Amino acid sequence: MSSYPYVRPRRMRRDEFSRRLMRETVLTSNDLIYPVFVHELEGREAIPSMPGVERLSIDELLRVAEQASELRIPALALFPVTAPEAKSLDAAAAWDEDGLCQRAVRALKRRFPDLGVITDVALDPYTSHGQDGLLDDYGYVINDLTVEALVKQALSHAAAGVDIVAPSDMMDGRIGEIRGALEVEGYLHTRILAYSAKYASAFYGPFRDAVGSASALGKADKKTYQMDPANTDEALHEVSLDLAEGADMVMVKPGMPYLDIVRRVKEEFGVPTFAYQVSGEYAMLKAAILNGWLDERACVLEALTSIKRAGADGVLTYFALDAARWLREQD
Repeated sequence: MSSYPYVRPRRMRRDEFSRRLMRETVLTSNDLIYPVFVHELEGREAIPSMPGVERLSIDELLRVAEQASELRIPALALFPVTAPEAKSLDAAAAWDEDGLCQRAVRALKRRFPDLGVITDVALDPYTSHGQDGLLDDYGYVINDLTVEALVKQALSHAAAGVDIVAPSDMMDGRIGEIRGALEVEGYLHTRILAYSAKYASAFYGPFRDAVGSASALGKADKKTYQMDPANTDEALHEVSLDLAEGADMVMVKPGMPYLDIVRRVKEEFGVPTFAYQVSGEYAMLKAAILNGWLDERACVLEALTSIKRAGADGVLTYFALDAARWLREQD
């Protein structure tokens, strides 16, 4: 085998054109999904722990959707901020046909029929205790009763016209039950993006502030249903179960701290695999950027490229609008 000085890898790195020719991973706006928070109030409301991210009224959501469409971002992911008085132990607001999420879906699909709309299927925005499911007398999340509620929630989103339901609750068996209900009710084309490998991560704090579940959750945690951050084989088992139950796509969450999981899932199953650059990842980058310690454009695009390089087909990121603009400028 030839070696130095005949082999000089730096030759191909010398010029921009040759670096472009050998580039293995190319990030585009097609890889981005924009998560948005929707509230019942008028206008916009800043989220202190996520600088630059705001809660939006439905009118403002439509303005953001127009920007996303113009930037060729394929889809938005909706996260409702439920008013405190609408929260309850049984989370009944989750499947209200005139609920905030359902109205937002209808508004988006009327105005932007070609823009993908993804909805979160989980009960934590609607429960008075902040957990993703219904509780027994000891505070333990009851799996099967929660699944029944999730099915009603998913069907209400499908009836509103959503393209993709994304169960993020990590209850056992919920993908199969949701898929079966969608089939029975004739929603054959409603896709399921399963949060299959969702870890009990400390990086979710700002998100819980954004949707208003942090105060309700208090000092409780979600370790009885979300995955242990130390585990990798378990993630493959969870993914295999969700695919067998009818998931069309799978999710790894968080993103950068779990790139090894993204890689293992993609190599093992070869299915559409997504990662969520979560609120804590966003907040860390944004804090360093605002302090002048990091270059925003360079670091954000590098971070997103690393997630795609690991095997993700798409990334949910709060930087989606900015990243799409920067990528357009590069073309």
